[in-house]
Amino acid sequence: MNNTSVEMIGCFLTVLDPYNGITIDSKDLPDTKEEFELNLDYLIDEVKNKRNLIWIYIDIQRSDFIPIATKRGFFFHSCEEGYILVVKRIKENAIIPTAANHTLGVGAVVINDKNEILVIKERISNLGYKLPGGHIDNGEMISTAVSREVLEETGIIVEFESIISLGHFYPHQFHKSNLYVICTANPKTFEINIQDIEEILDAKWVDVNAYLSDEKVLDYSKAIIVAALEEKGFERINQEVLAHIKKDFELFFPIKK
Repeated sequence: MNNTSVEMIGCFLTVLDPYNGITIDSKDLPDTKEEFELNLDYLIDEVKNKRNLIWIYIDIQRSDFIPIATKRGFFFHSCEEGYILVVKRIKENAIIPTAANHTLGVGAVVINDKNEILVIKERISNLGYKLPGGHIDNGEMISTAVSREVLEETGIIVEFESIISLGHFYPHQFHKSNLYVICTANPKTFEINIQDIEEILDAKWVDVNAYLSDEKVLDYSKAIIVAALEEKGFERINQEVLAHIKKDFELFFPIKK
């Protein structure tokens, strides 16, 4: 056994992580339960005094491998619809990072040249008209999500301007926290054309002052709009600042007054 990042141990192709754990991808698992069981016992014995953790991705087609792993001390860590990630602590005090513990959402304050704000009414809500927005998809950037959500719910094309508010709500879906990012965005078109007709009942432009005076509008929404009118927020900076990072990212700094 060596300390290189990739190593074959039994039939498993293992990848060493920075925390002295090894990961096995689902595509590198054997075809049969018998092979998996035999090689898993060998793997555990080989790394028991050298590694901290063993991570295994088990795809849904190999779900019969799961009880084999759990009988050997693996437990569930996280999952998606096509796989489950199990982990075994080899070193007694090894730290296991928590699974994703929040969901992400985005909303938009869109105000046109007539001092009208873009609002929507959902079919399933009794709260009246609210700001457009929704979930940020996996791997989606905040600025992209704002444009997509506004387009789907109103048909309006917008361009991200700034982040104006960050809300943290708990508990939310799946007993997790929710981070809700409110952004300002500039409209590039103005004609309402709802695309997501299954969720959105109506969308319209409303005078900002009339909306702020409406008793049916939540104080939370009013506070966000006032902040958008009075503050500049956080802008998306030049991506060259983090050009050394080989991942998708967005970085936001306060806009100078």
